Amino acid sequence: MIKELFRKKKYGTININNAENDSKKIDSEYSKNMKKQEKKDIDNDFWIRCKGCGETFSKEELINNFNVCIKCDQHLRIGARERVELVLDESSFIEYDSDMKTLDPLSFPGYDEKIDKAKEQSGECEAVVTGEGRINEIPVVICVMNPEFMIGSMGSVVGEKITRAIERAIDKELSVIIFSASGGARMQEGILSLMQMGKTSAALSRLADKGLLYISVLTDPTTGGVTASFAMLGDIILAEPKALIGFAGPRVIEQTIRQKLPEGFQRSEFLKDKGFVDKIVHRKDLKRMLYRILDIHTIGGGKNE
Repeated sequence: MIKELFRKKKYGTININNAENDSKKIDSEYSKNMKKQEKKDIDNDFWIRCKGCGETFSKEELINNFNVCIKCDQHLRIGARERVELVLDESSFIEYDSDMKTLDPLSFPGYDEKIDKAKEQSGECEAVVTGEGRINEIPVVICVMNPEFMIGSMGSVVGEKITRAIERAIDKELSVIIFSASGGARMQEGILSLMQMGKTSAALSRLADKGLLYISVLTDPTTGGVTASFAMLGDIILAEPKALIGFAGPRVIEQTIRQKLPEGFQRSEFLKDKGFVDKIVHRKDLKRMLYRILDIHTIGGGKNE
């Protein structure tokens, strides 16, 4: 019935002398339209298609599985608030600098519109959420980058919020955990964005001088200026499985060196083999792993598991 309506709407009456060719053409275009509609219906409020294996699951199924694909174990990207809920003890999160908003210092064309769109899509004011909370009763300062806000790109506000969070950790003598998920420095802010690499790195140096722990958790994607600064400065560096981690993307590298890159290049497993990552941790085990690390490095520890 649906196919017949499509046939009439698109072509009206078919020329009987060329019925076979017309029918094939209609069938082909009908299939294309249905595939487009199917793709449009995916990733809505109820269904999500895994970018790893292409299978479709209900949002409820994936939420119950830590937003990890049930079939191929692909770790899907999640927002900053979801990450906070997964890692911190319930109702323990106290947010920092929630009202800090981005300006347009260089009057970059269309930047204001991009920021407004990112706010609408992510429900956040910027690409990082910072604050303090507890992991099995151990207090910690946490920074969580949000891939839903301009792919977690780092501008002046992102760098300032992370730096302020680290400075609060120094004042309170707390460990710091930063979850990186970023496409790199934000080009719309030019040198002001690149300056955040040095500013965040300097703050982490002051944290280290105080003998306080910094755990870096790399998620998909961690690239560009974020990788070249605070993401790779952790005392302990963890990563989620199959996360893209690097400075330039693999396509840019291949075009530059005109060579095919090794299988799995710039994925977390590849970086672990090369010594850049200490351990790859499944999302469902992440809170337990963070607790164990904090418990070892915290005077008095936390409560028993």
